[in-house]
Amino acid sequence: MKATMDSIFTIAFGVDLGTLSGSDEGSRFAAAFDDASEFILLRYVDAFWKVSRFLNVGAEAALRHRIKVVDEFVYKCIRARADEMSDGNKAHDTGSKDDLLSRFILATNSDTGKVDYKYLRDIILNIVMAGKDTTAGALAWFLYMMCKHPEVQEKISKEAADAGEATSSIDDFSRSLTEEALNKMHYLHAALTETLRLYPSLPLDNKECFSDDVLPNGFSVGKGDIVFYAPYAMGRMERLWSEDAIAFRPERWLDERGEFLPESPFKFTAFQAGPRICLGKEFAYRQMKIFAAVLLRFFVLELHDKYASVNYRTMITLYIDQGLHLTATARGII
Repeated sequence: MKATMDSIFTIAFGVDLGTLSGSDEGSRFAAAFDDASEFILLRYVDAFWKVSRFLNVGAEAALRHRIKVVDEFVYKCIRARADEMSDGNKAHDTGSKDDLLSRFILATNSDTGKVDYKYLRDIILNIVMAGKDTTAGALAWFLYMMCKHPEVQEKISKEAADAGEATSSIDDFSRSLTEEALNKMHYLHAALTETLRLYPSLPLDNKECFSDDVLPNGFSVGKGDIVFYAPYAMGRMERLWSEDAIAFRPERWLDERGEFLPESPFKFTAFQAGPRICLGKEFAYRQMKIFAAVLLRFFVLELHDKYASVNYRTMITLYIDQGLHLTATARGII
């Protein structure tokens, strides 16, 4: 969670949040951000949440405090970047920033001539939320699968060693994981995809109909109707994935040459499909592949307690309840 928060925050805001290194301000923001997400989810099961919000009690009072912490930090980042990019700051090259916030500030300035702080807050935080929880959850389930299937873990370790630089330095190996090197790791890509088939980051999703329509199976839906679909259930359907649908088998995603063979996004719905397909799909895959390649290249991972049960935590995304406790043993690097 800390690693993906730092990563997506750098992409979105161009700021090193530093939660992994223990930054007080960054950790306070991250904790408030996570708490706010959980409190909002409680509204789905609390019929009286509007009353609690009006009276400012319970979870709604806590949510209001967390939102205040998030807003103060985010608005400070936006103001600092807007000031940095203002016309009065001649030392700043507006083309030198690759973070999303800078690009959105440039876009909104060119359209309106002023900075819309609320719009920027909403759109950037949406990207942070989409890129943090989903990737962190997927990586956790992937590592769980690696512990349950050590033979797959060994194959990925060898593939990573072949694709990256032959070195005993983690830093040097990490730097060698270029786009070309990552694209060679077909088996790792397949293992990550197989994990997402069984443990999709968003296990249940819904869409609202903008107009009357007829689904492919002939079922009629009306304007305003809510249609739910369940990627978690779809990933385990035998009529979609054959009789071994419940089995973790990365090979189902590889062709006869061992290269990754994608399925229709309407069958493998972890990233949604059509006009609403996830914009960060490729970024998420690259981020997960870098994490996985480095970890499995240099460490053998095992469950701390092989007999402990791993359960779901009730949230919007598919979390592991109480975290995933592993033992990491350094590999002998030749």
